[in-house]
Amino acid sequence: MTNYEDILNRIRKDPAYEANLDWGKPRSGHPEGSIRKHIAELEDNLDRLKTRLSGEETGKLRVLIHTHDTFKPDARSGVAITDPRSHASLARQFLAKSVSDSDLLNIVQFHDEPFALWKKHRYGGDYTDRLRRLLDLIEDWDLFLAFLIVDGCTAGKSTEPLDWFFAEISDRVESRVDATWLKIAANPEGIGES
Repeated sequence: MTNYEDILNRIRKDPAYEANLDWGKPRSGHPEGSIRKHIAELEDNLDRLKTRLSGEETGKLRVLIHTHDTFKPDARSGVAITDPRSHASLARQFLAKSVSDSDLLNIVQFHDEPFALWKKHRYGGDYTDRLRRLLDLIEDWDLFLAFLIVDGCTAGKSTEPLDWFFAEISDRVESRVDATWLKIAANPEGIGES
């Protein structure tokens, strides 16, 4: 079994990780500003969901929390999620130094894809091929959806894109994670809610 606590400790000691933690100013979607503060907010969200998760899932989610946005300062703005210069691709490259789990790497690479699909839908664009690709790429839908909730239930984000995504995939994937988890993550007093 992989020790995700050891992986997280190695990530935290990496100079490339440390160099980016204080990057960021308050902006749309991220009123907290810095990557460090974003990570802290997501750790709080994860704490609210912990009773529903296995120890391994919690470990994987913590690794994702600490890597998914950490390379935004090094990324090229406005490029596609799959572009090697995107923050998601840079996070994947960084994470690949510590894990070989292709599904975990796909999750970090495509963590913003549901939001991109929602935007396509909202503006009348065709998103079917991109959704099909995502459905084919992700294996652990419990983990992927739990991460979307952890990352998507923050002060600067509406849950509308997640509500739409859960409805869109409800008959396409099997997962114990559903839209009811959104309320738990979004509710600071909701620790332990069923």
